[in-house]
Amino acid sequence: MTANIPDIVIGRLPIYLRALSRLAVEGHEVTSSHELGRRLGISSAQIRKDLSHFGGFGKQGTGYQISYLVEQLRQVLKVDQEWEVALIGAGDLGTALMHYKGFSDRGFRIACVFDNAPQKIGKKIGDLDIHAIADMQSVIKERGIKIAMIAVPAEKAQEVADKLIEAGVQAILNYAPMTLNVPGNVKVQYIDPVVNMQRMTFYLV
Repeated sequence: MTANIPDIVIGRLPIYLRALSRLAVEGHEVTSSHELGRRLGISSAQIRKDLSHFGGFGKQGTGYQISYLVEQLRQVLKVDQEWEVALIGAGDLGTALMHYKGFSDRGFRIACVFDNAPQKIGKKIGDLDIHAIADMQSVIKERGIKIAMIAVPAEKAQEVADKLIEAGVQAILNYAPMTLNVPGNVKVQYIDPVVNMQRMTFYLV
């Protein structure tokens, strides 16, 4: 079933999950595709079509039970479990990611941190010791980690990605400002604030 679902649809599911979680925090128990669409700027028809790929989650005229839909989307996205994540790069960005509180309640936990600076290796970020990048593959293999975040300079990112993939990582969140060359079975998402700002400046007057 997964192979037949467009990636753009998968990409909207976390947005729906976030909006539903916010509705739950606000005390709502039921919502509709119209309400979700109003909040997200997505048509209600598109929301219904996206959700229909995964089964019937609501009834016409009664809407969606929020707690049930949240549970179902968490299962679809496989975040009804906790995923260990490897963080490569313990600089300013890596440190900020370590202290970010938004991972733990959404199915992710940074479990190990790596850097190649001798003055950082063996020191702590939060509760975690910083490991040498030379030990990265053995630690990741031992722990069976499938997800990694790259927060290293652009010129080091491809080398790091290659080693991660050799160690069994299948999903990479890349903060380095460059495009990675990876096999087709490895998923990569890019976070580059400059690219996003450049996209917005096109529309400025």
